[in-house]
Amino acid sequence: MAPQATIHRVTVNLSDVDRGVYEELDFRVARHPSESLRWMLTRILAYCLSYEEGLAFSKGGLSSAEEAPLAIHDPTGVLLAWIDVGSPSVERLHKASKAARRVTVFTHSDLASLRAEASKIHKAETITVLTIDPAFLEALETHVEKQIDLELVRNEGQLYATIDGVTLESALREDTLA
Repeated sequence: MAPQATIHRVTVNLSDVDRGVYEELDFRVARHPSESLRWMLTRILAYCLSYEEGLAFSKGGLSSAEEAPLAIHDPTGVLLAWIDVGSPSVERLHKASKAARRVTVFTHSDLASLRAEASKIHKAETITVLTIDPAFLEALETHVEKQIDLELVRNEGQLYATIDGVTLESALREDTLA
C-alpha cells in the first residue's frame, strides 16, 4: 500500500506590510511522502506571501507539469499568476511565462544554473524570484506539527515568523530571473 499524504492545518496571522495585505488565513496543505518539510514550508510561505483573492493550491498535486503549485485565476478562469516553488526547469518557466500574466518563484536554493539559461525563457526579465534563507526554513522545521499556528510579518524585505512563541527572522531576497 502506498504511503498517504499528511494533512497539515495551517492558521496564519498575516501582516504583509510591503504589499498592504493583512489577513487571517486558515487552510490545509497536504504533504506528500516524497515532499521534504523544507519544500512544504516554502509552499506555505509562498501561499501566504502571495495571498490575494483567487489564490489556490494546484489540484494536480506536486508532480503536475501542467499546473503551478499555486495559481491565481480571475473569475472567468484566466490565469493571472503562476507561483512556483523550488527550482523549476527552464521549460516549465518558459511555459509559465507564456500562460500567465505574472510568474513568481519562491526558492531556498541558488538558481545560478537557471539564470545561465534565462535567454531560453519567454520574458525571463519579468519573472520574480523570492529567495528564502535555508537556515530560516531549517529553524521553522523544528516547530512543524500537524497543526501549524504561525504569525507572519513581511516588512521592508524582512520576514518574521512567530511559531510556538519563538520569533525567527530572515531577509527575503527579491530579484528577477534575468
